[in-house]
Amino acid sequence: MALTFDHPGEQASADPIKLLAIRETPLSVDEVFRAVGDDASGGTTLFVGTVRNHDGGADVDALGYSCHPTAGAELRRVAEKVVANHPVRALAAVHRVGDLRVGDIAVVVAVSCPHRAEAFEACRRLIDDLKHEVPIWKHQTFSDGTEEWVGAC
Repeated sequence: MALTFDHPGEQASADPIKLLAIRETPLSVDEVFRAVGDDASGGTTLFVGTVRNHDGGADVDALGYSCHPTAGAELRRVAEKVVANHPVRALAAVHRVGDLRVGDIAVVVAVSCPHRAEAFEACRRLIDDLKHEVPIWKHQTFSDGTEEWVGAC
């Protein structure tokens, strides 16, 4: 069952939030980059988070992401907060759920702003708030057989 919260076309063209999604399918950096294209922006910052082969000194064998049913609404709230507090001209954020392998893309966020410093600041705020406020949880299995949930209450 796919958990997709795409909202292209639902937004007025003046809305800087261009793409928000939580998907079970592989993510596309190109899709996110295209979504934030803006001729009036002098800076575009894009962050790609990938699954690494270790965490806390332990080798990671498997990793899965899951989310709460409210994750899409919380992602929108985070995006709206970034737009309200930064001069964002275009914003996109997608996160993957399901089973991922080492090297897979787990999250892609991007913002376009009039200037580069603004773009860096807004993108940093977007990824940090997404990771801290959107109810997406990571389940890791380590090579020694232990496992851990990250982000779960």
